[in-house]
Amino acid sequence: MTDTIISSHKKEVVIGFERPFVVIGERINPTGRKLLAAEMANGDFSRVIADVEAQLAAGAHMLDVNAGIPLADEPAILAETVKLVQSLTDVPLSIDSSIVAALEAGLSVYKGKALVNSVTAEEDRLESVLPLVKKYGAAVVAISNDETGISQDPNVRFEIARKIVNRAADYGIPACDVVVDPLVMPIGAVSTSGRQVFELCHRLQKELKVNTTCGASNVSFGLPNRNGINAAFMAMAISSGMTSAITNPLHTEIMSAIMGADVLMGHDQDCMRWIRKFREVPPAGADGAEARGRRETRRRRVEA
Repeated sequence: MTDTIISSHKKEVVIGFERPFVVIGERINPTGRKLLAAEMANGDFSRVIADVEAQLAAGAHMLDVNAGIPLADEPAILAETVKLVQSLTDVPLSIDSSIVAALEAGLSVYKGKALVNSVTAEEDRLESVLPLVKKYGAAVVAISNDETGISQDPNVRFEIARKIVNRAADYGIPACDVVVDPLVMPIGAVSTSGRQVFELCHRLQKELKVNTTCGASNVSFGLPNRNGINAAFMAMAISSGMTSAITNPLHTEIMSAIMGADVLMGHDQDCMRWIRKFREVPPAGADGAEARGRRETRRRRVEA
């Protein structure tokens, strides 16, 4: 079975078919967060620090770090953010940018083996990102689209993923270091998008033998009660073979669905992580009072 190892300078996280699902916290991303974008552009990282702490407390295994701020010096900000986050936590990071110079800036300061987010099958992207992945000994997210855009045919997306895996091999990057994103489209716009992803995850695991990830929240875009859709999607994706996702760990409904899916897939040995998380601790003294109550009941029965 394929294991993808991502590490910081102190800690490893393994993404794998027979491993617990890996949650990559999505919150350190200024896209759509105007206040965060303005603060990061001005050198204020207090909100980043709060996001790190909150996501770790909620159970994230890795963190995605993005500094995509229009008209800002993204390479410098991304490098500074990576250094800051690594000073706060030992969990591994996904370094996220569409700008190659920013990816290299982040990788150059990163301590450990990062996950690069991301590469597509577009020729210029392959030729610019894959050498960086090899140079810094990283793993990479491979997004299943190319110059023609995003196909609605799962077979086309599968072949695009195969192309990226093969091109990575040409650079000396093994398949275990390629984590494929099958692309999650909004279910409200494309009614078959869920089934497309589930089919792709199964094939990617069985045929290409690669791990998978996605931007999970995209599936519910534009719908009410998004967390309900996201939670159902996560459980079904895990059952289809998905092994990680970039998502918001602060949503307890989603995290419960992920942990429950791990139990049902046999990836939580003896259900211990579930039990530790959800076992109700009796109030102080309750055990003793309950025991005394049972003894008193038995005494009355004997006397009767």
